[in-house]
Amino acid sequence: MQNHTGITTFILLGLTDNPQLQIILFIFLLITYMLSAIGNLAIIILTFVDAHLKTAMYYFLQNFSFLEISFTSACIPRFLYSLATGDRTITYNACMSQLFFTDLFAIVEFFILATMSYDRYVAICKPLHYMTIMNPMVCKKLISGCWIITLLLIIPPLGYGLTLEFCDSKIDHFVCDANPLLKICCFDTEFIEKMLLFCSSFVLLVTLMFVIWSYGSIIRTILGFPSAQQKKKAFSTCSSHMIVVSITYGSCIFIYIKPSAKDEMDINKGVFVLTTSISPMLNPFIYTLRNKQVKNALNDFLKPLHCSQTIKSILVKHVFCPL
Repeated sequence: MQNHTGITTFILLGLTDNPQLQIILFIFLLITYMLSAIGNLAIIILTFVDAHLKTAMYYFLQNFSFLEISFTSACIPRFLYSLATGDRTITYNACMSQLFFTDLFAIVEFFILATMSYDRYVAICKPLHYMTIMNPMVCKKLISGCWIITLLLIIPPLGYGLTLEFCDSKIDHFVCDANPLLKICCFDTEFIEKMLLFCSSFVLLVTLMFVIWSYGSIIRTILGFPSAQQKKKAFSTCSSHMIVVSITYGSCIFIYIKPSAKDEMDINKGVFVLTTSISPMLNPFIYTLRNKQVKNALNDFLKPLHCSQTIKSILVKHVFCPL
């Protein structure tokens, strides 16, 4: 890779130069990262070991949790190391690798969110055919399709980006992101900016339109239910996914759908912190909040460990269902 650029090491400027703010930021990110890893890992383990969580919904949630761990792990640990040691340098190869994996995991998340909305559509609009339509083979094909489409989308712009030359080694960000990298490119970046705009717009708009179509159909079906109790139950099965969709799409549209990388604002780095630390931490709690199946699965999982009833009660009530 180094043959394409005279710069072999970049300097990540981070979020702030204030030592006190760096300490606060380090503690905050460390806590959110640990909670995110523990929460998402707990979902993965429970969906593996509990027979009641073998439905398509929890299969997709398992994959989504894996992506959340992978996405935040591609960004946060490196930044924590920089805050702890003061070493802001990153090699060219490491920077390009971080760029590839963060984009890969982020885009796959969008397609899986769209897939999860389709799962909710089938569950509510076609309940009698749910087990037939969303069988294990179909679920595996949908997940594989998410990864394949993502790779086809990101390889062309990333391959072109590896040929770029850089005139500066300072990246105005705490991770290797496409927009701040283009700001230090030696040549006109209009073509690759258009490529990135097309790819990001395609992913966001196509998946968002699919989500809107799914939930439009769901809402029409729910409004046709004769019982208010049925309507409440149906809406409750979709509310968690709708919250996650709103957070994910809102923050990423704000960051990526812009006319030029040269116009990037500093506030975008703050929004990127939201998408890489806070959102992955909240998602496990959003999806498991007052979820009886997950609570029962956690109880069953803790029984062989001979935990006391007090510890189990605290974990179930205050960790998975804090409200």
